[in-house]
Amino acid sequence: GENIIAHRGRGVRRSARQRLACVAWGGAQGDAHHSFGAEYDANKPLAMTGVVTEVLWTNPHAYFLMDVKNASGKVVNWKFEGFSVAMLNRIGWKKNDTMVPGDTVTIAGFHSRRDDVNRGQVRYIVFAKNGKTMEFGAHPGTQDGGNTPPVFDPAP
Repeated sequence: GENIIAHRGRGVRRSARQRLACVAWGGAQGDAHHSFGAEYDANKPLAMTGVVTEVLWTNPHAYFLMDVKNASGKVVNWKFEGFSVAMLNRIGWKKNDTMVPGDTVTIAGFHSRRDDVNRGQVRYIVFAKNGKTMEFGAHPGTQDGGNTPPVFDPAP
């Protein structure tokens, strides 16, 4: 009887691990990572200056929101996507320090594939407070084979 109980115990544990793996895999598929080309258009480069309204340190990508004056002078809010939080930390970003609401920044990046949204992916950010240029997201050529550079490319 002892061997049967031990065997059943292993079977139950294995079954639980298998169920957990399936749930985790299924959940990951719901939030699956996307390529640059699925969301953004390398043929629609962006360059704009505005004031940061919120910084979202989330996974799988960090985001920030920025108020920008459009051509008619109306302030519109844009949402920009970048690297993962882990990648930003590795390249020198510090939460609640590097970029905070109220900062004036100029971005170089790419517009969403959808023209009806104020959304983009940012490659570089130039900070008005210190003149520093930092990467925030990858070049499309590293993600979907595109090779269109941003409107301006402040990289050294």
